[in-house]
Amino acid sequence: MFFSVVIPTYNRKPILSKCLKALENQHLMEKPIEGYEIIVVDDGSNDGTLDWLKNSQEDFPHVKSLSQLHSGPASARNLGIKAALGDTIIFIDSDLVVTPCFLQSHADALIKGAQNLHTDAIFTYGRVINTSDFDNPTSEPYKITDFSAAYFATGNVAIARKWLEMAGMFDCSFSLYGWEDLELGVRLKKLGLKLIKCPDAVGYHWHPPFSLEQIPNLIEKEIQRGRMGVVFYQKHPNWNVRMMIQMTWLHQILWGLLSLGGRLNEVTMGPLLQWLIDRGSNQLALELSRIFLNWYNVQGVYAAYDEFKRNS
Repeated sequence: MFFSVVIPTYNRKPILSKCLKALENQHLMEKPIEGYEIIVVDDGSNDGTLDWLKNSQEDFPHVKSLSQLHSGPASARNLGIKAALGDTIIFIDSDLVVTPCFLQSHADALIKGAQNLHTDAIFTYGRVINTSDFDNPTSEPYKITDFSAAYFATGNVAIARKWLEMAGMFDCSFSLYGWEDLELGVRLKKLGLKLIKCPDAVGYHWHPPFSLEQIPNLIEKEIQRGRMGVVFYQKHPNWNVRMMIQMTWLHQILWGLLSLGGRLNEVTMGPLLQWLIDRGSNQLALELSRIFLNWYNVQGVYAAYDEFKRNS
């Protein structure tokens, strides 16, 4: 088993450095892992990421760097897959810091899963713990908010390369934020692949502490996620996808009521959010902001869907 760890990145040089150092510090047994490589695909960063990677080859001997014009993570991951030497691909994000047993845990879970299920039509999904501690990200404990029920999410997943090729790899029409991995998951599920949970393969997903300055970017992401959600629904027009992308009357009512029809927004809630931030409750402030962020997402979904209907 030879691993190719594929990492798309865009303007994340400081945390990418921690991500790569952790991947270089892996404790491996002789078997079943024959070796591994790390493929970093720079998605048009303008923070000097590509030059830094080229000048850091001695520090990161397993790393192979590629680049493309800014086209989104789906295109970047496909580029990484095509350049990969491994028979098994691991996807993580460039703001994920893993533990020393990360690769070995994925390998052990893949072998055990194949033996238990008598098939190699499986993939492993590791644990992702969110943290805002840049200096010591791996100190964060697991929280209930870290739970994910996703079937296939590229924050921490290992899968045989042949299944990705058989499914058609990532769909590059997902050029904005969101859904490209879950859409691929729908196609993998149709091929009969089984999800194997791998909690020992832990990755710590770093993000800066929540602040009001982040809100415009978060709103833009929700609007983009809404637009890409409609692309997802065009490809798989069923109720499950409608539920995932929040394109139902249930979501309209829920977030409409919670946001008072959009009256609870970044402006009206700003003072409360700042009050919480000033008292060190950044995470609570972020959770409360999801009231209007989800409202923006639902509005983005229906705006994109109305545009799709007009054009078709």
